Amino acid sequence: MTTTKTQTTEDLYGQLAGGIGVLAVAAGALAALKNALGIPWWATGLVAAGALVLLGYLAWWVRTRLRRYLNRKDEPVAKKAIAANAEDVGAVEGEEGTEALPAVHKTLTTVLVRAGAIGREEVILDDEVTMQQIDVGTVYDILLPASRTAEDVGKNLASIASMLGVTRLHLKLETSRKSERKIRLLVLKEPPFSEPFPPPTRQEIIDFAGVPLGHDVTGKLVGVPTFDKASLLIGGMTQMGKTTLVNGLITCLLIAYGEFDLYLLDGKLCGLTQFQPVAVRYEASDDPAVLESMLDQLIVRVDKRYTEMQEAKRNRQPAPEFKPVFFIIDEAADFYVDDGSKESQEVVRRNEDKSRKLVSKSLESGICTIMLTQRPANDAIPVKVRDQFLYRMCLYVAAKGTAKVALGDSYFETVAPIHPALLDASIKGQAVLFAVGVSTLIRGFRFPDPFMWGVVDEVLDKRQKVHSSRAATPIGRAIEVLGKAGVDFMPTAELAPALGITETRPAQQGKELTKFLGVASGKDVKGVVRGYWLSDLTAAAAAS
Repeated sequence: MTTTKTQTTEDLYGQLAGGIGVLAVAAGALAALKNALGIPWWATGLVAAGALVLLGYLAWWVRTRLRRYLNRKDEPVAKKAIAANAEDVGAVEGEEGTEALPAVHKTLTTVLVRAGAIGREEVILDDEVTMQQIDVGTVYDILLPASRTAEDVGKNLASIASMLGVTRLHLKLETSRKSERKIRLLVLKEPPFSEPFPPPTRQEIIDFAGVPLGHDVTGKLVGVPTFDKASLLIGGMTQMGKTTLVNGLITCLLIAYGEFDLYLLDGKLCGLTQFQPVAVRYEASDDPAVLESMLDQLIVRVDKRYTEMQEAKRNRQPAPEFKPVFFIIDEAADFYVDDGSKESQEVVRRNEDKSRKLVSKSLESGICTIMLTQRPANDAIPVKVRDQFLYRMCLYVAAKGTAKVALGDSYFETVAPIHPALLDASIKGQAVLFAVGVSTLIRGFRFPDPFMWGVVDEVLDKRQKVHSSRAATPIGRAIEVLGKAGVDFMPTAELAPALGITETRPAQQGKELTKFLGVASGKDVKGVVRGYWLSDLTAAAAAS
């Protein structure tokens, strides 16, 4: 404090001494001028003032001429910048031999320059911009300068939105497959999803090239091209619409994906109940032991399918075609939390290893895992499990770190990322979909309950007709036996007598049952008892 006051006092003394010095020098100069000219003091003051005005004018004149010279020197650079963006780089000469330069789109040039998407010496040509008005906003098709790409625009979308007077969510960037310089920029009139879009019809779902997951900001159906060799992780805070979104996904799968086996683990206890009738196995539980049981069952199917693929390659046969399987886990994070006991900790540890194995190994065998969690935190779903998901989706979250857990650690380094914290938390089912390297803002479908019930009933009716046509076959009879017993797996020793096989010697009994059914037996989840899985019998019946 004392040092600061001392420095301030010294500065004042210094400034005062400088002022006194300037006055002394001015007085001396005026006295010298008076003596040299022999004129009175008032005339001396006028002469000094006139000299100062003249010097000021000379400085202005020199500065003006220098600026004009520099502008003329920079003019060819500006012309080259415009020519570099034109289709014809050569100059267009007018009647008097002067160069006629293409028109510049002033608005987009100003916006992109100030946002840092293009350089200050670069421009956007007017004839290389196409503007189209649509119901929800304005679409610009833009050809960027030769030294710029869509990535330059994608990294600066927030600044571009600010320059245009809107938010980041008002902008949608699309890149071209033909040129890195061509982009399509949509500027919405209103915040996205201000008005809900009607759910798609059955025909729209069937006609979609892939699996639809929701609408984009223009009302267009968006989704993923396939779930073959891909799994999906969905994260977001509670009450943001995750379960409604996955209900819409299952409905679309039942309509358009064809025959598949559905395994449901309903950690919310009633979020997926309406699809229980069409599931191979449905469990409403948050017990980690239940997850382990389902993982064991599916891993057996994975191992069996890999064995078949190995046999096909070994025998130089075409790769076998497997019936798709979807394993959907709601509130997945609950199954990786122990209750503090040693036994519970061991179950959770095994679940981590088995989940990683299922998600990573099942991709080649047609088994897709879809996990939903309302706690996308670092410790919610183990990293070694999380890293296996190809498709990512994140609903509203409050922090960037939480978004990275759901979308991937490197997500914000991709082109045109969308921060989930910017989403409107009051709009349920709104999410960022990150698939095939592209970020898309979507809103999931909200189908009415009667519509979903109708879809489930249609699938059941179709399956019943197929079952009736095959009921007289050995496989059909075996499926009926397991169905009446309410089990997914039945040992050979129990199934053989139920199908009329009287042989009691285990080895011979197994051979006769295999011959009777035309399907090879498998093992239970512990890999000890030989028998038949309901899913394997169902798949064999569908293939016959």
